[in-house]
Amino acid sequence: MQRITILGATGSIGASTLDVLARHPEQYQVYALSAHTRVEELAAACRSCRPARAVVGSADAAARLAALIADLPTSVEYGEQALCDIASSADTDTVMAAIVGAAGLAPTLAAARAGKKILLANKEALVMSGQLFMDAVREHNATLLPIDSEHNAIFQSLPAAFGRVPAAAGVAKILLTASGGPFLNRAVETLGDVTPDEACKHPNWVMGRKISVDSATMMNKGLEVIEAHWLFGAPADQIEVVIHPQSVIHSMVSYVDGSVLAQLGNPDMRTPIAHALAYPDRIASGVAQLDLTQMAALQFFPPDFTRFPCLALAFDALRAGGTAPALLNAANEVAVDAFLERRIGFRDIDRVIRHALDAVEHGPAPSIEAVLAQDARAREAAAHAVASLH
Repeated sequence: MQRITILGATGSIGASTLDVLARHPEQYQVYALSAHTRVEELAAACRSCRPARAVVGSADAAARLAALIADLPTSVEYGEQALCDIASSADTDTVMAAIVGAAGLAPTLAAARAGKKILLANKEALVMSGQLFMDAVREHNATLLPIDSEHNAIFQSLPAAFGRVPAAAGVAKILLTASGGPFLNRAVETLGDVTPDEACKHPNWVMGRKISVDSATMMNKGLEVIEAHWLFGAPADQIEVVIHPQSVIHSMVSYVDGSVLAQLGNPDMRTPIAHALAYPDRIASGVAQLDLTQMAALQFFPPDFTRFPCLALAFDALRAGGTAPALLNAANEVAVDAFLERRIGFRDIDRVIRHALDAVEHGPAPSIEAVLAQDARAREAAAHAVASLH
């Protein structure tokens, strides 16, 4: 019986995780759930799986949640320290790290330092503090399994003996597939008119609003490039992004002998979640089997960096190293928030990020405190850029 903590239980990954867990009550027990502000949804999840603990973002949210589940044995807590506590508790075995953005860094790092099995859906933990995070995983013998469909596909396509990409594995390239989002074929000159609702209508995946905008700009893929570097030990020149609009092949690994191994499946996050939960075994996810006879032609082509400048910025940040990826992530969060609030246009997102990267000098990342300090500087610079465009 695995005891599970879900950080970000009311998001799309959290909901999909709860769905998979509900299919296997004999194998999994929910120990703790967290949400930031979605109190009613968290209360419903608590009623469904009766966790020992629930954590929210504020005292007010905690009071509202406590009132809603007063008849349950679930203790209600709030704040970052409480998140770290449930992620590192001796009473949990596995942590689903699904908090979106920089807010997920501290509890995910706490889980690593506690030697937990971490199902990583929060890419920012690696983007912001890749070396520090991977060092913590190794030092404390934590198990790190990727949940992003692309990284999970790469993990499944690598030799079983390797979690990374040593020369002995014969890996030539990691091929990250990308759908291209909702504006793949829209005229570039009209992208300035894109609305938040249009940007959030992903053609293949159901996701939250922030990550949907990241998919539309392809910053999401850029962050995944940085994440792949840390997960698999591959340099930037060994990682390639391939546009694949059908989202059937989730990613591939190319080998020096000319072989290309790919993982295929219907676009449903329950597949990588079930894979990571049961690894190295397999369990049913609730996802329909892929019917290859019903597949239309599968397309592949290189990304257009003029259409997707955020992807180019991410590659540049990875090559720059140090705190550059943390600056990129922080500025992107500010820019996307401003776009969703209609304070800037869609084509202003990359301008805000570029301004922050130019305004804040990046350097080494010797500690989490140094990373967070740079994160704060980038947010301030990005906010100034937003104000100048508003």
